[in-house]
Amino acid sequence: MLVYGKSCHLPVELEHRSYWSLKTVNVDLTEAAVKRYFQIHELEEFRDAAYSQSLNIKVKTKVLHDRRFKGGKEFKKGDKVLLFNSRLKLFVGKLRSKWTGPYLVKEVFPYGVVELENLDNITSWKVNGNRLKHYLGGPEESIEMEETPLDPSH
Repeated sequence: MLVYGKSCHLPVELEHRSYWSLKTVNVDLTEAAVKRYFQIHELEEFRDAAYSQSLNIKVKTKVLHDRRFKGGKEFKKGDKVLLFNSRLKLFVGKLRSKWTGPYLVKEVFPYGVVELENLDNITSWKVNGNRLKHYLGGPEESIEMEETPLDPSH
């Protein structure tokens, strides 16, 4: 019967067999302890290498992320921008664009506030600069029609 906290006494026959097996195998416990010590230190080296590698990956990811957004949100007077319509999330409209515009930047204030105006210069209002992105639609197309005479004698 085994009781927690009490020492275990094996029958004499089993104790003799275990002693005999240790002698025949000739196990040197100091050599096994040294081997185990080096294994533990090797695991610690692997863990330290993995930790430093994960730190390097985090730093590289942050640099790439910051490079993507660096200077992308700086608006100047006269820029064309699109405004994010946050109210569109409340209504169903999967295929509707969440961006409205283009609008013209009238003035840029500190702390990210931007004053916008319609392209027809009728109304203007202030919005948070985080709700804006640059309009990449290119130059406005002017409608020019080329006249081609239908009379072949011309």
